[in-house]
Amino acid sequence: MKPTVHGGKCGDSCCLRVQNLSVKIGNNKILSDVNMHVHCGQLIALIGPNGAGKSTLLKAILGQQSYDGVIAFSAPGSRGRTMKIGYVPQSPAFDSGDPMSVADLFVCCMSRRPAFLGIGKAMRERILECLDRVHGMDLIDKRVGTLSGGELQRVLLALALEPIPNILILDEPLSGVDVEGQTELMDMLDEIRSTYDLSILMTTHDFTTLPRYADQVALIHHRILRMDTPAEILGSTEFQEVFHMTGGLKP
Repeated sequence: MKPTVHGGKCGDSCCLRVQNLSVKIGNNKILSDVNMHVHCGQLIALIGPNGAGKSTLLKAILGQQSYDGVIAFSAPGSRGRTMKIGYVPQSPAFDSGDPMSVADLFVCCMSRRPAFLGIGKAMRERILECLDRVHGMDLIDKRVGTLSGGELQRVLLALALEPIPNILILDEPLSGVDVEGQTELMDMLDEIRSTYDLSILMTTHDFTTLPRYADQVALIHHRILRMDTPAEILGSTEFQEVFHMTGGLKP
């Protein structure tokens, strides 16, 4: 089943609706009866133990995983049009010895012209504009394999923002990023959603960032156990039962 696009059913704002969604792979039911509503401009964090179905839910929304139920997008004037989704996958690996530069990576993703033929002035300026959105213009000539975790996330995020999407989906964006880099990355995501008025849906295992940045948190363990504000989720009995933690900290 493919996500559908509809218009005029969520006021004058864009939104993502997931209704009665279930995913079964072989004989294993990964997700059951998932219901979620994401409004434009919100940052929603998906949390849950490993194997809880978080990445599977993202793949279903992206159209990469078959499912039963309804996934629907809406935005002003979106009837009959495809909603734009930006996606950053979890921990992509690049060989440290690979000679490919950040500019080469952008050319491979954005142009039909092979990168080895060189990068024209117009394309280089376009790449710099993309990197400027994530304050990463200085990364353009660095080799991808030598980037730190935070730098790589900036590059991948810049790619996901071209063109500017309605919804930005991030699978564990803080993985492999040091503590200082995590704060910088979350500050940047907060800036991006405010600047471009887009929704952000992300999975994370870092609970310390939730109270400051997330509007809502969905606690998933094969279904949504609870969806509420960060404070309510971190202080809930459901959170403690799943993670054996209190308020994001071990009791």
